[in-house]
Amino acid sequence: MPLEKQKTVPPSTPAGSHFRFARIGTVLSKPPGMFYDVCRVLGLGVFGMTMRVKSKGLRSVDHEGGMLVAVSHVSHLDPIVVSAMLGRRISWVSRIEFYQHWFMRTLLYHGGAFQVNRTGAARPMIREGLRRLKRGEAVGIFPEGELMRGKNSVLRGASIKQGVCMLAALSGRPVLPVIVLGTEQLIRIGPWLPAKRGKLWILAGNPIHAVPNSRGRRSRDEFAQRLIAEYTRLYAEIRLEFNLPEDIAP
Repeated sequence: MPLEKQKTVPPSTPAGSHFRFARIGTVLSKPPGMFYDVCRVLGLGVFGMTMRVKSKGLRSVDHEGGMLVAVSHVSHLDPIVVSAMLGRRISWVSRIEFYQHWFMRTLLYHGGAFQVNRTGAARPMIREGLRRLKRGEAVGIFPEGELMRGKNSVLRGASIKQGVCMLAALSGRPVLPVIVLGTEQLIRIGPWLPAKRGKLWILAGNPIHAVPNSRGRRSRDEFAQRLIAEYTRLYAEIRLEFNLPEDIAP
């Protein structure tokens, strides 16, 4: 069954300005560009002054062409950290709830993000994700669908949503699993003080391909289990690599 078409509503543009303020209902299909790059440089500067960041495997994101960057999720700051640390622009899948305020909506639009409605139809997100992957973009997605901690975290073997599995199967593009630890501490002031008290750890695995044309529910379930197994393996690896306690993830 073909995916349903979306109608694109152009965002309003102030006269004489190239900066668009995205209206509610806008289908956001703008790829990341100069605004993304400026924010990334600022982020690197801030993290360089305040954080001790330890990472491994980030060169995997240099894979040419479209790919899915699938990140574990413990904080709403995860995409900011990952965007700053990975050397490639990422088109993030972002919850529709974040688009209710004009300021956040505009930041997400110019940052190249696009919407997912977790309680509505998945087809618009799948369609836009496929279009971006075909253009050669790196699409950032959180397979857990929302913040997950403890036994509900994929790092401890919990289940994931299957949007990432469908995108991988339909596009034929690889999925890069990424783990980020320490971001849940960034809601406090201490880690942001210029004494490098904040600590972050990032580990990227190897790209994983879905079986070509594996569009059935059983195939998606099998691919989801492969991803879950990889996340638990990466969690054990990052703790061993940096000598972290088992409860480093909340």
